[in-house]
Amino acid sequence: MLPESLPTAPRRFPTAAARRRLRAALPAVACTALLAAALPPPDPAPLGIGDPLFPTLGNPGYDVVEYDISFDYGGSNTAPLDAVTRIEARATERLERINLDFTHGTVGAVKVNGLPADFATAEEDLVVQPFVPVEAGSRVRITVEHTSDPRGEAGGWVITGDGLAMANQADAAHRVFPSNDHPADKAYFTFRVTAPSELTAVANGVRTDRRENGATTTWSYRTRHPMATELAQVSIGESAVPTREGPGGLPVRDVVPSKDLTRLEPWLKKTPEQLRWMEGKVGPYPFENYGVLIADADTGYELETQTLSLFERRLFTNSAFPEWYVDSIMVHELSHQWFGDSVSPRNWSDLWLNEGHATWYEALYAEEKSGRLMETRLREAYRRSDQWRADGGPPAAPKPPAPGKKISLFRPVVYDGSALVLYALRQTIGKDAFDRLERAWVRDHRDGTASTADFTRLAAEIGGRDLTAFFQAWLYGERTPPMPGHPQWTSAAPAKRAGAPAGG
Repeated sequence: MLPESLPTAPRRFPTAAARRRLRAALPAVACTALLAAALPPPDPAPLGIGDPLFPTLGNPGYDVVEYDISFDYGGSNTAPLDAVTRIEARATERLERINLDFTHGTVGAVKVNGLPADFATAEEDLVVQPFVPVEAGSRVRITVEHTSDPRGEAGGWVITGDGLAMANQADAAHRVFPSNDHPADKAYFTFRVTAPSELTAVANGVRTDRRENGATTTWSYRTRHPMATELAQVSIGESAVPTREGPGGLPVRDVVPSKDLTRLEPWLKKTPEQLRWMEGKVGPYPFENYGVLIADADTGYELETQTLSLFERRLFTNSAFPEWYVDSIMVHELSHQWFGDSVSPRNWSDLWLNEGHATWYEALYAEEKSGRLMETRLREAYRRSDQWRADGGPPAAPKPPAPGKKISLFRPVVYDGSALVLYALRQTIGKDAFDRLERAWVRDHRDGTASTADFTRLAAEIGGRDLTAFFQAWLYGERTPPMPGHPQWTSAAPAKRAGAPAGG
């Protein structure tokens, strides 16, 4: 059994005497800054920004502006990759230490603003101590030389039949590269991937360079819009990259196993029409390009990585999945480009805004294109919704994921259970107001983050009424409220779990 975690090598922070020797070798301005840090600091500790579901995720004190990440792939998808992560950030407070989210790799060296820095690990944090503290309001450049290990089953790299891909949701990006791994801190990304020349590397955004180095080739990509770390995508493999044109000339590029290109083409050519359909519902596509990444891997899920949604190969090659179902799943991930990617959740408890909307448009597409009535689906969801709330919490206050199973956060209540909230809202404020709300939401918060409170406030404004009681019941209630316009809908009482106390 391969190790689940390969922690970074711990190092001691310098003693007061060592710092005095360093001050003697630094310019006077640096010496002044070091005077306040003459005493040895306390032991490093993990920090977080207070996310209710992932308390130690993210880090206070800085805002990342850009990541520049280089990977060197040797050809084996079970061997650690050599990597360098460069982070440019703005300090929001004085920093004598800088915490980064990072685990499952070995750190070789760290620099802060060009100067070597000491570092240590604390749980899933890499704690960096610059020799010169970073002042509030200043820019800071952090360079980390490290490995990135694809082995293990807790997310991050996905081992495919011909290489690697990424699946970083919900908090696994820091298993791949050091980062401020929370969707509240979005940034621009540049990826540089060196791989054997017979392979193709693709990443989020637009390709900016392709340089041949003999036996290897270096591929470079950059995003034109900020991105959350959980949406990062790098694919390395024996891939074909067919291109086509979407609405308004939007570049559409897909990444598929070369051997499957002809077989998958009937599915790939559907994307431009799906883009037109979504734009007709909520407005212009928010990014520089789009496409699907079909990976030869069994992940058990699909993922809305920004500009390049990740899908399992079997979804398209297993005849047990009907065409209408596959189409609707493609639209589910596409709609996330607006809901979740362009407009990202402020906290992970705002996840219902991502998945509820994606489920809504998935069901609406199936209704309009294949006659699968949304009302039928949502009535069944309503019947089961009280059980979903008992199991996973209400939509906007989900229970934490099971220990060691972070993906368990993605329960039915955040999918169909949250689409029910949107249906009830449309029943309450009317279809026209609801459609205006959807367009305003993705327009007003494009390239940013937003919370449940932001959505409820905008809904009340556009709906022209006080919706406080409505949202309190639908988003936070233990039981599902009556469905407006459908008094006959009923929800089965939650079953008591074995060993659970009465009324639990």
